[in-house]
Amino acid sequence: MAEKGIIIMGIESSCDDTSAAIIRDGEILSNVVASQKVHEEYGGVVPELASRAHQQNIIPVVDLAMKRAEINREEISAVAFTRGPGLLGSLLVGTSFAKGFSLASKIPLIEVNHLQGHVLALFIKENGVEFNPPKFPFLCLLVSGGNSQIILVRDYLDMEVIGQTIDDAAGEAFDKCAKVMGLPYPGGPHVDRLAKDGDPHRFEFSRPRIPGLDYSFSGLKTNFLYFLRDNLKVNENFVEENLADLCASLQHTIIEILLSKLKRAARETGVNEITVAGGVSANSGLRNALQDNAKKHRWNLIIPKFEYTMDNAAMIAITGYYKYLNKEFAGQDAVPFARTQL
Repeated sequence: MAEKGIIIMGIESSCDDTSAAIIRDGEILSNVVASQKVHEEYGGVVPELASRAHQQNIIPVVDLAMKRAEINREEISAVAFTRGPGLLGSLLVGTSFAKGFSLASKIPLIEVNHLQGHVLALFIKENGVEFNPPKFPFLCLLVSGGNSQIILVRDYLDMEVIGQTIDDAAGEAFDKCAKVMGLPYPGGPHVDRLAKDGDPHRFEFSRPRIPGLDYSFSGLKTNFLYFLRDNLKVNENFVEENLADLCASLQHTIIEILLSKLKRAARETGVNEITVAGGVSANSGLRNALQDNAKKHRWNLIIPKFEYTMDNAAMIAITGYYKYLNKEFAGQDAVPFARTQL
């Protein structure tokens, strides 16, 4: 029997990963993720296949999370679930399971914004590991396949988006450009790996001129596509012969775009507590560039552990924990949102 405390079960099913986690008083007890390999052959996530796989995975994943945490259903204080944003069919699976679990166990239901979860992943405690969370207020660069945002975080549940993409996200730019180079899905990690052996200044790609702190990556994607098309007309082996340099130059451009607005946000807000979250924050080039800028601009930089950058239920559970403390509960009429803001 686990020791007494506030125990939150988190459910994450926003895209193609089915995940369940157990957190007690802010400390992670288990975090189980079932990934879906079926999408690789299609070069992207197929929503119908994703929702079917969630239906197959949800019960085994929850069962394993509880076993690893060594707790039983009666000990759980509340169940938190991702309400959005994400793929509607995928979200429905997690939402329906959480509602049923809440009813059957007679415990509160907590809805979580997926983006808020990415930010609060920075506050997950691990047994035996030094806990070094950011101090309020801080800036969080949230970069993933579907989102690129700069968020001013004043408190656990007080966040303001001060800059965001007006079209495509950085993660999408990585994946789409990787696809036209013939790299497997998801392309971001392959670009990161190949970029380590390339020259980041070999090729120049367009940088958008967007006012304020907002981002845009659609122009870069188009520029990259036309650049390859024109060079392939001259040399059909252009991509193959220059793959590492193409990846390094593309990655360098995306990182420069991201950091130019982050540096501006730090100057304008006067905040030097800087964090990063989301799947793209696993990119080694971005992490290195952030560390270089932290030294140069005297930022207190906090980068999350790799496993908490990707979609996972631990970030949903920790958000659920703070919402539980604030008594922010959802009703059985809560429905998922494919698109939603912080």
